[in-house]
Amino acid sequence: MGGPDPAVAACRVAVRRALSDLRAQQPGTLVVACSGGADSLALLAACVFEARARDADPGWRVVGATVDHGLQEGSAEQAQRVLAQMEALGVDETFSARVRVSAAGQGPEAAAREARYAVLGEIAARTRAAAVLLGHTLDDQAETVLLGLGRGSGGRSIAGMRRELVRDGTRYLRPLLDVRRGATEAACRAQGLDFWVDPHNSDPRFLRARVRHDVLPVLERELGPGVTETLARTADSLRADMEALDELTDAALAAPGALEVASLAALPVALRRRVLRAAAVRAGALDGELFAAHVLALDELVTRWRGQRWVDLPGHLRALRREGRIEFEHAVGPGSARG
Repeated sequence: MGGPDPAVAACRVAVRRALSDLRAQQPGTLVVACSGGADSLALLAACVFEARARDADPGWRVVGATVDHGLQEGSAEQAQRVLAQMEALGVDETFSARVRVSAAGQGPEAAAREARYAVLGEIAARTRAAAVLLGHTLDDQAETVLLGLGRGSGGRSIAGMRRELVRDGTRYLRPLLDVRRGATEAACRAQGLDFWVDPHNSDPRFLRARVRHDVLPVLERELGPGVTETLARTADSLRADMEALDELTDAALAAPGALEVASLAALPVALRRRVLRAAAVRAGALDGELFAAHVLALDELVTRWRGQRWVDLPGHLRALRREGRIEFEHAVGPGSARG
């Protein structure tokens, strides 16, 4: 008797590895974010299978969660279809939430992402989940690297999405970062799962859609096949370096007088700019909208002080040099501008 379809097996192996990283914990609850697309459906199916396949343990309790952003016609009906699919796959509990996406101070994609994380964090807290699993694939990682290159946002952006992160106290895992999007689609077809194709993923108004359908195919054609995998490997190779620098940044920020101009000026350039960026994010700047130009302007407050008044930052925030310190404050009124 043959084993599962190779694409199904690839998804299950990826989930098994992710769950093995939680082996120090007693099996508990896992929340799987599911939009009804191929990636998240394949992830959920693999998670349900692996949660039930643990011989030595009672297994994980799997919760399926879908978030309706209300940005497309028929989104409520799609959320109901996803609920039915999750129940058919055998999850222990389902959650559906409709959120209001406010794009004030950020793009619609970033706003939807923030709203989604907020809901998933609430569900994780309510169910006391060990982790929330997200269905990002190797293709998503390659696209993220290209977007980071285009924005000039530094090594952190080029390092792509983390396989694991903690955000507002919730642990998130991305088990499928080594799995191609085509494999998740094949896994769904092999298991008879009717996956949804989000029209936003092909809408040229969205930058990621243009990267997916226009930029990456050109790179594959001109540079040869395998560019997607190479970009994802680039992210992996940079991530360890970025994490080490992040640790140094956290230590520098925690030191007394961390934002004193004299202390900042004494730091190596790479570390100083990371400290300034991290300080801005902690003060309320929008992480996804904080680009290299903003960080360079912050650095000039330390190294090229010419009496400039302040630097505007995304998130209605501004940074200024005051009495030998870099400080952050909320911008007020329409007259806020870089001085």
